[in-house]
Order: sequence, then structure tokens, then C-alpha cells
Amino acid sequence: MSTNVVKSPPGSTPPKHEVHTGTANPLRAIAGNLRTSGIYIAFVVVVLLFAVLTDGLSLSPGNITNIVLQYSYVLVLAIGMVMVIIAGHIDLSVGSVVALTGAVSAQLVIGSGQPWWVGILAAIAVGLAIGAWQGFWVAFVGIPAFIVTLAGMLLFRGLTYYVLDNVSLSPFPAEYGRVATGFLNGLFGGYGYDAFTLFIGAFAVVGYAAQQIRTRRARIRYEQVVDAMPLFVARIAIVALVVMAFAWQLAHSRGLPIVLIILAVLILVYSVVTKSSVFGRQVYAIGGNLSAAQLSGVNVRRVNFWLFVNMGFLAAIAGIIFSSRSNGAQPGAGTGFELDAIAAVFIGGAAVTGGIGTVTGAMVGGLLVGVISNGMQLLNVDQSLQSVIKGLVLLLAVAFDVWNKRRGGVR
Repeated sequence: MSTNVVKSPPGSTPPKHEVHTGTANPLRAIAGNLRTSGIYIAFVVVVLLFAVLTDGLSLSPGNITNIVLQYSYVLVLAIGMVMVIIAGHIDLSVGSVVALTGAVSAQLVIGSGQPWWVGILAAIAVGLAIGAWQGFWVAFVGIPAFIVTLAGMLLFRGLTYYVLDNVSLSPFPAEYGRVATGFLNGLFGGYGYDAFTLFIGAFAVVGYAAQQIRTRRARIRYEQVVDAMPLFVARIAIVALVVMAFAWQLAHSRGLPIVLIILAVLILVYSVVTKSSVFGRQVYAIGGNLSAAQLSGVNVRRVNFWLFVNMGFLAAIAGIIFSSRSNGAQPGAGTGFELDAIAAVFIGGAAVTGGIGTVTGAMVGGLLVGVISNGMQLLNVDQSLQSVIKGLVLLLAVAFDVWNKRRGGVR
């Protein structure tokens, strides 16, 4: 595993002979990075497996588009859940919050005839209020998040039944429905495929490559070990190939889903927050060592409070997306969503003890669960067996986390 070299004093120029551009033992580097690379390898293997089993149907343009539409709200929840879990907490209420925010939006837009955007703003306001409510009990009263959110799961589900008066409401106006089912296509003219989607895919690849190059230069500047240049170039090339293949399939279906744009913006924003902001570093510090974080001056109560406010906000976004896709609100909406989000986070490499996890890993974990579920549906696997398989995948992911820690000498 790559190791850091002691950083030079501010203002000094690192001696050139101390900058490392590779590792002495490539096999050890691969083994040391198994925690972060294993999920990506598993994802590729699962995608290829279902492509073979379904005779390529799982990789068809229409099916890939459906996966994006069907699991987008789970991925939104996973973004907030990974931050909660990194800090050493859990949130069991997000499924009920999805249902309640969707119900409030439906009651205003469908039941009271308000404009579609009023429903969206109301849903977000409710999500923020719920996050503040739960954050207060966790951060300032000191009740464990497991208990607070378990109570919230029951409380907000009951409020959903009350708001909807135990009946479903539908349909939403077309503008509201476009949030989860709309597409951007034809902006660059017609070529038999959507050129705009390919342009966005290429733009994403260029942005990723630029970010990786900037990170590599920064690591060299601070005398940290980096991958050898061939490996570095190969990783960027593989990511570019996957992204462009994905964009190509979308371009040959219905174009770029609006919900994918929303999801991409959230991923970019929260990746920056977790990696480059003071708040993000404090979240990792709290989950890694609470006592050390307190001694170093981290305002643990404030961080925990805003963590749950943020989770409420993202649950509201997920509620808007789900109600938009469902074209209505149902009292039982969101059932089990919290389990899907938690599974995505742990499968994506987060540690059960906190302090470890990434937004990108949670996204790959969520997509892995989505590909497995979608593949089993295409193969007409019995619903009971699908639950068994997904449960085993989650168990193995957590078992790998425990094994990896013991191998590294962490108890």
C-alpha cells in the first residue's frame, strides 16, 4: 500500500530525489488497495455476468436507461446515508421521509391545485424540518441515532397516512413528472442518436481526467507516493471507456435523463464537500475517533445536527423523484428504501464502525445492487430468492470490511 512521506515545511521546495512516482512492490500496492478497488472489480464482473446470462439484454440502451430511472432515488439517499454512516450513525427513517415528502407535495399539487414547483419547495421544506427535528434529538439531547430514526420511521409513516387520508393521490402535472421521467435530447440535431448525451459524456471524461492529473501533481508536490504513469493512464482510460460506453447506450435510447443530471450534480457537490471542505473532514474525524475530534476542537453537536438536516434534504429530493416517477403518492411508498441505501453504502466500502467511506463508493455500491436486482428480474428469478441473494451480498460486503481490518491489525 502506498505510504505518505513527511511533508516539507511551508514555502520550501521538495527535494526532487524524494518524490516517488510508483511503489516498490506492485503486488503489495494492489493488495493494499483491494478495499477501494474490489467494489469496482466486483461491479464489472457482475455487469459482464448478467450480460452473458441475459444474452446482452441487460446492456441494451433501453434497459440501461431503465436502471438509471428505477434506482436514482436510492442513489440520492445513499449520498446522504454515507455521510451519516461515516460519522458513526445510522438513519432508519429515510424511507418514511420519502413517503411523507411525496405525500405533502401530492396534497398541495394534486389535492389543492397548487403549481408543480410549490409541491417541490414544500417537500424540500418538510425534509429540512424533519432533518432538524431528528438532528436536535441526536446532537443536543444525546439519544442514539438508531433510536431517534427508528422512532422517526414510525412517526413519519403515520403522518404519511394522515396527510393522504389512507388513499393514493394521482396524477401529477406533466411538468412535475418530467423531474424523474423527462429527457434532454435533440439539442444538437438528429443523427440517429443523441449527440448531446455523447457530448456530456465526453465532458465528464475530460473533467475526471483533469481532476486526476491535478490530484497526482498535488501528491507529488507534497512528496506522496503515486501510481506509476502507465497504471495512472490505464485507470483514466478504463474510466473513459466505461463512461463513453454508458453515454453511447443512453444516446441510442431516449437521450440524457433529467434525473441523471440531478444525480450527477449531487455527486459532484457532495464529493467536494466530503473530500475538500472543513465540514467533510470533521465528519471523518468524528467517525474515526470521536474523542480525538472533540479534543481537536470539532463542534461535534453542530456537525451531527447538520448531518441529519442534510439527510432530511436528500430524502426530500428522493421523495420528489420517486413521486414523480410514480406519478402520484401512496401511503406505502418508500418501504425498504432505508435498507437499500444502507446496503449501497456498506457494499460501497464504508466501515461499520465509521470513519471510512466515499460518495463514489456508495454510488458504485448502489449501482451494483441495482444491476443485480435488474438482472434477476430479467431472468425471472423468484422474488424471495432475490431478497436472499441481496442479503448475502450485503453480508459478504460487511464481512470483507471486518476481514480487511483484522488483516491490517485493526480490532
